[in-house]
Amino acid sequence: MSTTYVLVPGFWLGASIWRAVADPLRAHGHVVHAVDLSGMGERAHLASPQTDLTTHVDDVVHLLEQHDLHDVVLVGHSYGALVTTGAADRVPERVARLVYIDSGPLPDGTAQADFDGPEARMADEDRVMTDGEGWKLPPPPWSVIAAEVPEVDDDAVAALVESSRPQPWRTATQPVALTGAWERLPRTGVLCSFSLEQLRQMAPGAPVFVHMVDGDWTYVELPTWHWPMVSRPVELAEVLESVSR
Repeated sequence: MSTTYVLVPGFWLGASIWRAVADPLRAHGHVVHAVDLSGMGERAHLASPQTDLTTHVDDVVHLLEQHDLHDVVLVGHSYGALVTTGAADRVPERVARLVYIDSGPLPDGTAQADFDGPEARMADEDRVMTDGEGWKLPPPPWSVIAAEVPEVDDDAVAALVESSRPQPWRTATQPVALTGAWERLPRTGVLCSFSLEQLRQMAPGAPVFVHMVDGDWTYVELPTWHWPMVSRPVELAEVLESVSR
């Protein structure tokens, strides 16, 4: 049976980062839409100081409506989870399941920049001001991050570098605005850089995790680093295929 997947990347990345996941899904007869959000990937020319989270939610809603997609498995990685949750909240009737890759839905009124705490946010704001013309967050040094992860090879780093663009900072600072309509949908959490046991230990004391343990959840552990679409793409494709059955 064919399933329709919409794949939304996280910070800095475009649709091309999903290639090694999308190809095996398509080879099995599924329909895959990998998304270049406004200002990212091949749509980098659309970036502006006004590009924010709402812009990106609109991108996904328009994709679903323009292609008249229904029964979609809507997949968000990292920051992309905020985008997919926002889109599902707007058009829940078009979504069959939400999949969160090493991420989860943030509570209403929370911004992505709030997730790692005030010190991390200040460090990012400094980079925006010094290296991002006051409105863009430059990509991280991928090779430095990858050097600590034995399973991440040079091809994976090259894919990340090729796909990266500076992230409009307002996408990180605009708080999530949700009605709760998305909460009716079943969800799958694909846990990569932390385990289910770690999630259950963190959640009670961290308000940002509240939606990652409440509701209709199933969890799959795929141990690797935070970007499994380049470190374990075949296994990630298999996980995505399994959730649609």
